[in-house]
Amino acid sequence: MNDQELLRYSKQVMLPQIEIEGQQKIMDSTILIIGMGGLGSPTALYLAASGVGHIIIADFDQVELSNLQRQIIHGTSDIGDDKVDSAKAKMLEINPNIKVTIANEIVHTDNLSSLIKDVDVVLDGTDNFESRFEINKACVEFQKPLVSAAVIRLEGQISVFKGYEKDQPCYQCLYSEEGNENESCVQNGVLAPVAGLVGTIQALQTIKVLLGLGEQLCGTLLLVDALDLSFRKVKIVKDTKCPICSLN
Repeated sequence: MNDQELLRYSKQVMLPQIEIEGQQKIMDSTILIIGMGGLGSPTALYLAASGVGHIIIADFDQVELSNLQRQIIHGTSDIGDDKVDSAKAKMLEINPNIKVTIANEIVHTDNLSSLIKDVDVVLDGTDNFESRFEINKACVEFQKPLVSAAVIRLEGQISVFKGYEKDQPCYQCLYSEEGNENESCVQNGVLAPVAGLVGTIQALQTIKVLLGLGEQLCGTLLLVDALDLSFRKVKIVKDTKCPICSLN
């Protein structure tokens, strides 16, 4: 770590839970953020600012006017541009010392393996169950921690899944592929700061997973109710019949 990096990250290095060793570990890490929307925007900005050395961002969409209310990584001048290009520019403006790799494509079973296999943590900021199930399956297969978040209306949820471990559930232990209606903020709306709140917690959990700090929400679902400003934790038990992680 050079003098400029020490100055840039000085407020983190001062923390006894981080120090130089922890900051170096953050700088040596590679993460994958899937979705550059309401959750991916604050998550990417904070993790770039925190110094995560290599951030891969995946999204297939373009910036639209209706995105700007909550997707704070994009601006009015970015309308019509690919979200990954817009996001990469903002991330490097905040921190030119990091590496940002873009995947301008829909994530699916065929390309997830190449995106996930060499990263330390995967962040899911998608808004549909089909993508979440595919991401979860790949994370279990390649034994990668999954920091999953969702937001809708004035509510959000966050959890860390390590379904490849013996007693840890995966995402599909919480939600089965059958019987789940695909609700998203497109159909139901979302209050802008709620996406920021949940996305920031997702970024925090990612750093804690990278460094092994404190409670990492493994096997725990954090429910956020922004209207009442309440937080509730729900225990998630590994499903012994889960088709994805029960054999691990």
